Order: sequence, then structure tokens, then C-alpha cells
Amino acid sequence: MTVRQVQITFDCADPKKVALFWCEVLGYVVPPPPPGFADWDAFEQTLPPEAHGSAFACVDPTGAGPRLFFQRVPEGKTVKNRVHLDVRVGAGMVGAERLAALEDECARLEQLGATRLYLQEADGVNESCLTMQDVEGNEFCLD
Repeated sequence: MTVRQVQITFDCADPKKVALFWCEVLGYVVPPPPPGFADWDAFEQTLPPEAHGSAFACVDPTGAGPRLFFQRVPEGKTVKNRVHLDVRVGAGMVGAERLAALEDECARLEQLGATRLYLQEADGVNESCLTMQDVEGNEFCLD
């Protein structure tokens, strides 16, 4: 069986804003522009006006994580995500140590424009996780 690489795509209103938020959350970077262009703004000027600001991407600088792609769509988000990211900030931690790591990261992400939704406390089977929204309301979990 062949293992496939994946790209995670977000529908959004402002691709660059959402992409830069996720760069900060995950430690991702904006990939270099296509050959022959000094930066992404120069590349975008070659596109038709209606395509300006329509897409943006970010990548894991180590190459381990999937590429994230953000595309502008006309409709706004109206319901809960069917797929979401779990940002693993408390992996291997339990109890108070895990909660402190989740709360610290939550505070950092709120400064970037994220919104805290609710804490799901440990229940004897699952450890605690904290559900948040990104800058456009897409849910994700601090796990």
C-alpha cells in the first residue's frame, strides 16, 4: 500500500489572515514564491484582479507536517466543522500539568485572535482538551 501525503484545505473569507494565524499557532512558515518572483505580492500581480487574495498557504519548515492551504469562498461559516485540527500541546501530560499547558497555550492563541469555547475536563477515559476557534470561527482543539 502506498502512503499518501495530504494537504489540509480551509475555506475562508481572508486566506492570508487565516494562514498567518495558523503559522503562528503551529510554527509553520509561508513557502517561497514561485521561481522568478521576489515575493508573493509580485506573483499575485500577475493574476486577474478577481484572483487577488483568493489563496494562501503555509508549510511545516521541517517537512514533517502537512501543507495547509487556504482558499477564499463566498459563503461564511454557518455550522460546526466536520473536520478539525487537534493541536497537541499536552501530549503525554496528565492532570494539573496538562491543564496548565492547555491554559498557557490558550492564552497565547487568544492574543493572536483565537476564541476560547470550552474546556472538556478529563473523565477517567480521556484527558482534558480545550476547544477554540481560529480568527474566522473554525473550531480546533488544544489536546
